[in-house]
Amino acid sequence: MKSKFSRRDFLKLGGLTLGGLAFSPFLPGLTDFDDSFIVRIATAEMPVRKEPTDESRIELTWYRDELVHIYDQVTAEEPPHNPVWYRVWGGYLHRGRLQRVKTLYQTPPSAIPEGGRLITDVSVPFTTPYRYSKTYGWQPLSPPLYYGSVHWVVALEEGPPMADYKGAWYRIFDELDSNVSYYVPAIHMRVLPPEYMQPISPEVPYEQKLIEVNLSTQTLYAHEYGKTVFQTNISSGVPGDPTGGTGIPTTSPAGKFSILDKVPAKHMGNSYFSSETTGNLLADVDNYVLPGVPWSSFFTTQGHAFHGTYWHENFGAPMSHGCINMRTDEANWIFRWVRPIHASDAVATRGLGTVVEIHY
Repeated sequence: MKSKFSRRDFLKLGGLTLGGLAFSPFLPGLTDFDDSFIVRIATAEMPVRKEPTDESRIELTWYRDELVHIYDQVTAEEPPHNPVWYRVWGGYLHRGRLQRVKTLYQTPPSAIPEGGRLITDVSVPFTTPYRYSKTYGWQPLSPPLYYGSVHWVVALEEGPPMADYKGAWYRIFDELDSNVSYYVPAIHMRVLPPEYMQPISPEVPYEQKLIEVNLSTQTLYAHEYGKTVFQTNISSGVPGDPTGGTGIPTTSPAGKFSILDKVPAKHMGNSYFSSETTGNLLADVDNYVLPGVPWSSFFTTQGHAFHGTYWHENFGAPMSHGCINMRTDEANWIFRWVRPIHASDAVATRGLGTVVEIHY
């Protein structure tokens, strides 16, 4: 496997990247694909209802990772916290367990600084990562990397020889699986601009910033000098303790905390490469492998965090195993606003953090 590109290699692969897209079976239907409003099914299955209500007849069912074209959006009477339904072929889908996605192909940079990293996010509905080992050769991994998930890129390389796509691939650094690399097509990853890492109001003193979370109303507030500068609805942990007292409850903890660590790209749940589990309280209700969870700001030593969410659009109701789920762009705002101030190329930052108060 070739680990570095010459200029000639890059130009050759770049030509394949841009010139061969419409003809590659790896990217079927590119020339006639309309992604003006597409959603990904982000749970095991989703019923299509005849009318925009859970009481209506089920007309058909869509399954995880299927892509559905949206024709219209309607606001119904239920559920009260999230009454938005999408009109699709055959009826209506509630948006709670859907992810709105796009297909935005990228042009990779000509080089990555030696020993450096690029922060990226997935810019297509999903992409299959591959691992390489001397023992097993190339293997596809599951689940895929999903739209909006965030990842560190450390190298441009050639990808799996059996893959239909023959352009440049990125080697991904994963802090959970740091000893084993995996690879994704570079055209599927957007290099994020510097502002995604730039601090927000760093001049405000530590003691004058506060995050407040109301679990009863599922609302988050950011305060400066006692005034609200940011407000949104969130999804906290589903109340209860499915471990029967032997583990960490899924209920989000109430109390006074501080931000402990900030991690731009966090692999939550199970490792790709082993049965090791780290922080199941961080995972989705029905997913235990979540690579690239974006913009995590941890506030307990058990692993509770504010973070972006690419697996549901049901904010205003508890959905997590204990963390505070946020829309990804809003989690990025919190990540940049809270202390400690994060260095742009750091995998994680620890330090004196902003105070967090969580209550009912």
